[in-house]
Amino acid sequence: MAVTVRIPTQLRELAGGAAEVSVDGSSVSEVLKQLEVQHPGFGERLFDDQGQLRRFVNVFVADEDIRFLQGLDTAVEPNQTVSIVPAVAGGA
Repeated sequence: MAVTVRIPTQLRELAGGAAEVSVDGSSVSEVLKQLEVQHPGFGERLFDDQGQLRRFVNVFVADEDIRFLQGLDTAVEPNQTVSIVPAVAGGA
């Protein structure tokens, strides 16, 4: 079941410059693993040594933050969009 993954500008070089890619998966975990299979390099950028999302990586399914859903186990329906959004920090 295909879903669309939105790739942030900082990671697009891993996807050949694409802003969106289509991958199969029924959970966020499956989708991100398939993203790594299709476009090697994503895994090390998204996950820490314990296999958890890095703290500065936010993932949304249909505009809902997975941290407030079921985390990596969050279900993904066909044709939904999974967005990878790096945290933004700054200040004066």
